[in-house]
Amino acid sequence: MSAARNDDDMADGLSNQGERDDDQECQDQEPDVRFSYANERTFLAWIRTSLGLVTAGLAITQLLPPFDFPGGRRLIGLPLIALGVVVALFSFRNWQENERAMRAGRGLPKSMLPRVAAVVVSIVAVIGLVLVVFGGSSK
Repeated sequence: MSAARNDDDMADGLSNQGERDDDQECQDQEPDVRFSYANERTFLAWIRTSLGLVTAGLAITQLLPPFDFPGGRRLIGLPLIALGVVVALFSFRNWQENERAMRAGRGLPKSMLPRVAAVVVSIVAVIGLVLVVFGGSSK
């Protein structure tokens, strides 16, 4: 009985090994629920960031006193609104890619979102600094 079992195991292991590897890569494995929840929390954090950027951009363009430089408020606010839209769209894409990678048993893909957000916010901050220091306020 054990010899027959070993023969069956060897036959399955040798003849179908390539097929098994392909099947395993194609099949979705249910990831640990903690990782899925962490991925979802990260997505929701990016959505909150997106909402904050859009809100800040709208507040700057509509509520901030005008600068002596024409269009100064828009120069600060519009990039923040645009970044908020980009963050919302790419955060969903990142969530999907992370879910796929976890289900396929692969490492998580790298995201450009933190770098893009940091660069845009830094540029907007420098523009704001220049407008405040050199442009003054019209009031």
